[in-house]
Amino acid sequence: MGRSRPRRDAGPDSSDELGLRRDDSRPSVGTVLSALVPRAVARRAISVSVTTDRDVYERDTPVEITVDFKNRLPVAVELPTPGQRRWGWTVDGHLEASDERLYTRERPATFDFRGGERKHVSVTWHGRLERVRTGTRRESVVPAPGEYEIRAFVATDETGSRPSDSTTIILR
Repeated sequence: MGRSRPRRDAGPDSSDELGLRRDDSRPSVGTVLSALVPRAVARRAISVSVTTDRDVYERDTPVEITVDFKNRLPVAVELPTPGQRRWGWTVDGHLEASDERLYTRERPATFDFRGGERKHVSVTWHGRLERVRTGTRRESVVPAPGEYEIRAFVATDETGSRPSDSTTIILR
């Protein structure tokens, strides 16, 4: 499946979940101010944009998906997530184009943005839907021709109000 794997560099600086390096060795004014931004405001401050490299694809063809996150505020914000998943993507509502339950650690996390920060990530959906059949048997299915919604989202626990965006592709 088309899961993104950020590159992490070794060294004294930490990297965020998308592999962007940052120096967290001392608190900044922005860090202090981010604690004052209410969660509801932080959720609305983050915009999500999802695009694909084309609008129409032949069936069983890889789809390049690009997701951009942007903090529209000039101060840092933290979006709490109930688990280690900070963001995700779906095809017609199926997480990472699969009906298999994907597990992430239950430990809460945050999706952090500096003031005005943009984060950019690309994933490839291989053009198939993963299906779990009886027991642990899985199969990879070529979807029928038609329209499919690709959605990217921030994995907050407020499903209805979490930052997200979608686009539609056509498989023929």
